[in-house]
Amino acid sequence: MTNAELPAPRTVVPIDTSLLIAEAFDQAQVTELRHSVASCAHASGLDGQRLDDFVLAINELITNAVRHGGGRGWLRLWQQPGRLVCEVADNGRGISARRLDDRDRPAPDTAGGWGLWLARELSDAMEVETGAAGTTVRITAAIGVRERAVE
Repeated sequence: MTNAELPAPRTVVPIDTSLLIAEAFDQAQVTELRHSVASCAHASGLDGQRLDDFVLAINELITNAVRHGGGRGWLRLWQQPGRLVCEVADNGRGISARRLDDRDRPAPDTAGGWGLWLARELSDAMEVETGAAGTTVRITAAIGVRERAVE
């Protein structure tokens, strides 16, 4: 069975959410999807550095899905009271426990390995479910949080 024939990962999204995006993607859609995410996140109340950080975190997750998760993935973005939630799923082989447990910043000269670390650092919360059938990463950003002024 090819990835194109595999069903989308199953996820349970609470009924009281406001679904903003639900899209399957591959490499050809990454840029367009990133722009859609940015527009929806901004319209939902994220702005400034928080908006940039959240969009970059999501870009890292969708790039990882394409590179390491079988060439394609599924993105869902929704709003809950006080927060924006994004879930990226793929049908790859999963992420090793060693990689998931590694919370250290990658070395500056490292060519890869930045995606999960950046997503964790640039979002308010991150959850990962992974196994032989694929990986689902969910990140959140609080809405309405003011940026601290730089002194």
